[in-house]
Amino acid sequence: MALALKGMAMGIAEVIPGVSGGTIAFITGIYETLLETIKNILGPEVWVSLRRDGLGAAWQKANGLFLVFLLGGMAAGVIFGVFFITHLLEHYPIQLWAFFFGLIIASAVYIGRQVERWTITEVIALVAGTILAYLITIATPAEGSVALGAVFVAGIIAISALILPGISGSFMLLLMGMYTIIIPTVKEALKTLDPDKLLILGVFGAGCLIGLGTFSRVLSWTFKNYHNPTLATLTGFMLGSLNKIWPWRKPVLGLTETGELVDIENGMIVEKVIKEVNLTPGQYALEVGNAHLLTALLAMALGLAVVFVLERMGEGSEGVKE
Repeated sequence: MALALKGMAMGIAEVIPGVSGGTIAFITGIYETLLETIKNILGPEVWVSLRRDGLGAAWQKANGLFLVFLLGGMAAGVIFGVFFITHLLEHYPIQLWAFFFGLIIASAVYIGRQVERWTITEVIALVAGTILAYLITIATPAEGSVALGAVFVAGIIAISALILPGISGSFMLLLMGMYTIIIPTVKEALKTLDPDKLLILGVFGAGCLIGLGTFSRVLSWTFKNYHNPTLATLTGFMLGSLNKIWPWRKPVLGLTETGELVDIENGMIVEKVIKEVNLTPGQYALEVGNAHLLTALLAMALGLAVVFVLERMGEGSEGVKE
């Protein structure tokens, strides 16, 4: 039951643009187990066990029960998030972003505390991770392409970002200019079964599989061989990503329904906001409207408290086959 709730929290996080399910996996104590499970399934380990020792051994190697509860919880979380969290984003955006801002701050502190010893190597890794994540949040979106090579690379990068704490896969698609290509293609392929759309979807899916299998092995290897620097880098990712989820933001660049990039002025409605500028609560009140400072601070405090609860849930969970 606890594992299903962790999966649900991950599913909810994936609905929020700029928030990573990898963050929730880490603070609930299942991150390294998840990486190892993905590595085994997408690598030769499970198939070797199946040939040598049969279905039961393969199920154990794949950590099957762990996946069943986790994926079931994630599916429920995504459904819940689509209906409830998107409602909050529409009607209470400042309070919701404040909640996640507090959650990410506490998560960064939590991950940083897992570093057993801070040396110059860990400090450099922390700074590098922070700068990289920050630069990603302020990058200008590129122009997308329907070339199959570009679609394949987009799948690799998006899925790799998905399992990194602090970096959102959907946001990476936006930066590559691929969001308005991939998402409509998925919808069109499922509705019409158009061969061209299905080909793009298949290539993107292949990129996701390759990226997930490769990157999970890389991360699993770094955790085993460079545990402290890896944790320090992930802490930096979390800190750098805070720029993306600052509660008081003003949209300045967006995408129209036709995929055209436009400057957002005077409350213009766009299909997707691409770039925003951060404001102080005072600036927000003057330029946009009510900053909801008190409720935002309360929501931020709630986000901090949630990490404490998730941390307690994660005690003793890492590496346990549930």
